Amino acid sequence: MNWVIYIALATSIITLGFALLRTKWIYKQPIKEGKLVEIAGHISDGAMAFLKREYTILIPFIIIVSLFLGIGNKGYIKLQFISFILGAICSALAGYIGMKVATASNSRTTTAAENSLNSALKVAFRGGSVMGLTVTGLALLGLFLVLFIGSLMFGLENTALKEVIFPILTGYSLGASSVALFARVGGGIYTKAADVGADLVGKVEAGIPEDDPRNPATIADNVGDNVGDVAGMGADLFESFVGSIVGAMILGISAIATDEMQIKLAFFPIIIVGVGAICSIIGMYFVRIKDGISAQFALNMGTFGASILTTALVLPVSYFMFKGEVFNNGSDYLDIFIATVAGLAAGVGIGISTQLYTGTGTGPVKKIVKACKTGSATNIISGLGVGMLSTVAPIIILVAAILIANELAGFYGVGISALGMLLTLSIQLAVDAYGPIADNAGGLAVMAEFPKQVRERTDELDAVGNTTAAIGKGFAIGSAALTSIILFASFQEVSGVGVINLVDTKVLSGVFLGAMIPFLFSALAIDAVGKAAFDMIEEVRRQFKEKKGIIEGTETPDYKRCIDISTKSALSKMMPPGIIAIVTPIIIGFTGGPAMLAGLLVGVTSSGVLMATFMSNSGGAWDNAKKMIEADEKINKGEETYKASVVGDTVGDPFKDTAGPSLNILIKLMAVISLVIAPMLNNFWG
Repeated sequence: MNWVIYIALATSIITLGFALLRTKWIYKQPIKEGKLVEIAGHISDGAMAFLKREYTILIPFIIIVSLFLGIGNKGYIKLQFISFILGAICSALAGYIGMKVATASNSRTTTAAENSLNSALKVAFRGGSVMGLTVTGLALLGLFLVLFIGSLMFGLENTALKEVIFPILTGYSLGASSVALFARVGGGIYTKAADVGADLVGKVEAGIPEDDPRNPATIADNVGDNVGDVAGMGADLFESFVGSIVGAMILGISAIATDEMQIKLAFFPIIIVGVGAICSIIGMYFVRIKDGISAQFALNMGTFGASILTTALVLPVSYFMFKGEVFNNGSDYLDIFIATVAGLAAGVGIGISTQLYTGTGTGPVKKIVKACKTGSATNIISGLGVGMLSTVAPIIILVAAILIANELAGFYGVGISALGMLLTLSIQLAVDAYGPIADNAGGLAVMAEFPKQVRERTDELDAVGNTTAAIGKGFAIGSAALTSIILFASFQEVSGVGVINLVDTKVLSGVFLGAMIPFLFSALAIDAVGKAAFDMIEEVRRQFKEKKGIIEGTETPDYKRCIDISTKSALSKMMPPGIIAIVTPIIIGFTGGPAMLAGLLVGVTSSGVLMATFMSNSGGAWDNAKKMIEADEKINKGEETYKASVVGDTVGDPFKDTAGPSLNILIKLMAVISLVIAPMLNNFWG
């Protein structure tokens, strides 16, 4: 099966090459000289400066963890520290490249919007596609390097894969997860500190519209869209992608089958990931607007087209790989195919469910709009109710996918189902990254004083972007849940825990502790946003008070001061939540044993998935309720109805953009840490 690892190399070359071509195309697009270039430069400089400082802070952490892996492991597994560093580098590089291109795309989208809606969509989507292609390409490139070097040193026989190569490969997943958590938490704190400050002081107190250049926090707000929703989401799905591949490979080599079949099952994930990446590139060509076709429909054409094409190709690939062979006492190629499709369908189902609860004009969002008419309190109550109710459908969909996949092909089926949800990651992430680009483009249109028609076009793209962002968060939650389950199953296999006894006091204690962790983690993240937002609000108020000419338009606000507040707050407050996620499984594993650690993972996964869904959807619903009210010309922006909607959106901001998305990484990171330390626990506990 040596030839399979070259599929990873070939796919990475194709996707990264395509990303390079699109990057060159983006930089060739015209940008209107003058104020637009100046403001776009501030946003780009602020975003890249934050990312560089964030990565600089993470370097000592990466060194410490690398030393722990090198010292704590025995034999060749000590090499795990190298794959850990590789995973961290690839994850950081994916975020850096994606955000660099995104910040170059926003001003070009604004310029393109002067020509037509289709031109603006083309630039924004192609800018976002660089993020999706880079994530897929770098993830596969790193996997190839680990597997290729492993094949040269140890060969690709069952024993080498089980005992050396795959344990080393888990370090790659850990590196990706570690960088992702800090990118998500740090980016989330940054963007929401700026957003809350800009909204509460600018809109509610000063009565100036969104993205008004008179607001000192508006540049920081636009910077935050990039560091939180582009780099953060990219890092999130990068580690989901890597984790699901690694987990499925470990389950494949551990399946009840012949040695030859086990190797085929282990490398099958790489083949179908390659198929999904190529289909995603083809699907990108379906994204275009024609007369009578909305931007939402155009994006759906791309994502659904890629999914349908992937499904059609996975069947013959499954047949080619496994024809005439069975495993797990009867599972065959058709069972593997259906399990893969179950995951793909579950991803689509969760996306549709998320859209129904958070999309503009849907029943739940209209309910929140109505609640705004009686004030902030009823708005908050209604939004919380919508968020809680929105957890029902995704959980039912996930449970259905898990049961179907397990019935067909055991835990390997669940692993392939999780991977199926991520097969078209390139285009799914492209659609998600498109949103912040369109949002920035609209803000730039206002700040650079473009004609009203330009803002109307970018608003249409931004409205679609809000929906795609909400769907992307739902998709990320679903993939996080399934990825955590297969990593947990891999942990059981490596640690030898076996069947978990829920009436065992240690296991039950671990379950309760695990269920508590998402609440503690979320509290720290939300509190960090609150403290940072307080500093931002005070600064904006100070500038309005001391520089009377700002409101009159005769003085320029101090944008850099607000950017600096968000940057310092994010970098100083992102560490405590991250340390909790990393240290907890290590402490529980070495003090309570593998069984207690297994209970911890059960608790954190179940609680974390529900909390993430609740917070992401309630925040998304509040956001679109505010946008519906803003679009209603009958509602005066000085009315209490509008102010109530802004308050609701402000409460929802840290829910949907900081704590909620970060929980996805929390549950995966704790699972992969447990998997990495499993050999150490075996040695420690005998």
